Amino acid sequence: MSVRTIGIIGGGQLGRMLAMAAARLNFRTVILEPQADSPAAQVANAQIVAAYDDEGALAELARAADVVTYEFENVPVAAAMTLTVARPVYPPPRALEVSQDRLVEKRFLRDCGIATADFAAVDSQADLEQALDRFAGVGILKTRRLGYDGKGQRLFRSPAEDRAGAFAALGGVPMILESLVPFDREISIIAARDRDGTIACYDPAENVHRNGILHTSTLPAHVNETTVDAARKAARAILENLAYVGVIGVEFFVLPDGGLVVNEIAPRVHNSGHWTEAACVVSQFEQHIRAVAGLPLGDPRRHSDCVMQNLIGKDIDDVPAWLIRADVLVHLYGKTEARPGRKMGHVTRLLS
Repeated sequence: MSVRTIGIIGGGQLGRMLAMAAARLNFRTVILEPQADSPAAQVANAQIVAAYDDEGALAELARAADVVTYEFENVPVAAAMTLTVARPVYPPPRALEVSQDRLVEKRFLRDCGIATADFAAVDSQADLEQALDRFAGVGILKTRRLGYDGKGQRLFRSPAEDRAGAFAALGGVPMILESLVPFDREISIIAARDRDGTIACYDPAENVHRNGILHTSTLPAHVNETTVDAARKAARAILENLAYVGVIGVEFFVLPDGGLVVNEIAPRVHNSGHWTEAACVVSQFEQHIRAVAGLPLGDPRRHSDCVMQNLIGKDIDDVPAWLIRADVLVHLYGKTEARPGRKMGHVTRLLS
């Protein structure tokens, strides 16, 4: 099948950048997003304004597009499965099933032979008490579903912390308690797999978070080649076990000895890969479009060292200062309201 139009579920900044990359390769895009005039719709050919699970809207998207992808991992799995009856959906719905539930994700990673933090399912306050006792009173409690940028979490730093009501305070929903990992730094790797099974991995980025939100991604990461090879091996295992098509982000904790523990996976283009649009010939966004459209993957090699920095909330006021710099690529997301914690854009500063 010759792809001419790509459907994108989700209208945020990742969908926006996918639509821009698709246009460069002469593809049309149609966005399914309930918010009118979404960031992605501002640069796409069309938008279907409807809920992600609206049956009529899904049918309309299938008629309009030759292939469908998505820009965030909380797309309803049932909606993705419905679309597969009429059109290819990449990444496959199985990737959504795994990534939407932190407990399922951890078990999947372990089945792939990949190290994770120790974990325990928590379905009640009693479960939480038992799990905390097992982890010597420290750990991070997370809702199994939803939650991002630090939301839906509670950190227990010492056995002396009050546990009472912690399960109810996070909504009383199914949760997971993860042990604390004594890591030196955080890295992530962006990788892609095409329809024929070819895999391409970008260099790992070293990430710094503030208030649970990614602040900077720096290339190269301060890790040795053994660690880099292990990150690529883990990414390959995940892609192959999911029969994946498209770009994925894999986040790691780097241990003091250079070993790796996977924190989480994201079945989509990833914030920590935004640097690729400035420091690589083929960005993660173009790579994803190539993969889902059936084109050959591009070369993921990096031509420059760089630092990508998110513009969060009022950081948008600093844009004029960034714009006068010759070594900086500025990318804004088309959002009109700068709320605290909201990603308004990013800048990538080239270092060499």
